[in-house]
Amino acid sequence: MELGAARRAVLAAVRGTRAADLPRLLRWMRHSRLLLQDFRFRGKRLHKQTGGHRDTKASYDTKKLSSCPDDFDELVVSNNDVVLKNIAEDLRNRLPIEAMFTSEHQAVQKIHQHPLPMIHVDAFLYDDDVVDSLCEEGKMSRSYCTECGSYKTASLEFISHSFSLMELKFLYQHVLPDLTGKVVVDVGSRLGAVLFAGYLYSSASQLYGVEMNADFCQLQEIMITKYEFIDRIKVVHADICTQASLLQKADVVVMNNVFEYFLDRQEQARAWEFIACNVRKRGSLLVTVPSLQESLSKLQTDVQLSQWVEELQLNYDVYMEKDVDREALEQIHLYKIL
Repeated sequence: MELGAARRAVLAAVRGTRAADLPRLLRWMRHSRLLLQDFRFRGKRLHKQTGGHRDTKASYDTKKLSSCPDDFDELVVSNNDVVLKNIAEDLRNRLPIEAMFTSEHQAVQKIHQHPLPMIHVDAFLYDDDVVDSLCEEGKMSRSYCTECGSYKTASLEFISHSFSLMELKFLYQHVLPDLTGKVVVDVGSRLGAVLFAGYLYSSASQLYGVEMNADFCQLQEIMITKYEFIDRIKVVHADICTQASLLQKADVVVMNNVFEYFLDRQEQARAWEFIACNVRKRGSLLVTVPSLQESLSKLQTDVQLSQWVEELQLNYDVYMEKDVDREALEQIHLYKIL
């Protein structure tokens, strides 16, 4: 089979694979690629040892292998996107459109008490294309009527408790360093987006999600089992304030809109003080949305930021994919523990 036909056949096989089986197929392909690279290396070494005398066809074939890594990496990246989108679709089918459970009493109440009309639109589940489709179907709206029955409308404010696919790729591909052998903890893991993306886009050895809500823990476990992420992802059903040892061993802690809508101010202050007391491994990283300054500005705490963390400046221009939401990326902040 010619190289072009072989490539098309491989792509067709990948695209025809069930979403739940894609991660396992890609792991197998990555392992196979490493075997091919080892074969190529040994072929070069043999070539040197024999003074350059070896079968010309073998030489031609191993040269072809040199182009495999780039093609494979591009294939894996694009298919990791597909896996995440399939997970999002699976979750949408298991959740009400607002992606909130009735067990989230306080969060629902706070959204309803907001001075301007606000709805929860989970950014991991609903990208702009999906939102547009739902609006066309009349299942969602981007605006509300300021005077019932009139043509005066205003934009609804959307809030999300999850990162979008764009934000997840920015986080793992441009914000965080190589995570090989590292432990990542997502505080308030909710639907598991940070965990699933970390599994696909990073080499982190372990990804822990700490989630208080039993309904969301169950959803995460279903996805972990279905997509065979169990070897590196673990969900802990607990209040983060009971997880001192886990925070102390973390190399990366991620906190996305984690307390404001789920705890009253006194509980928020207690939680932040616990975080500051236990996320102390020197050189470890803390990712927050919004900034620590904004999160703590309305609370009375004993947290001394200057003695705890140093903010690292991010380059938001490195994300080159289309439809970039610069404003959303700029909400992501990275800190190094002192």
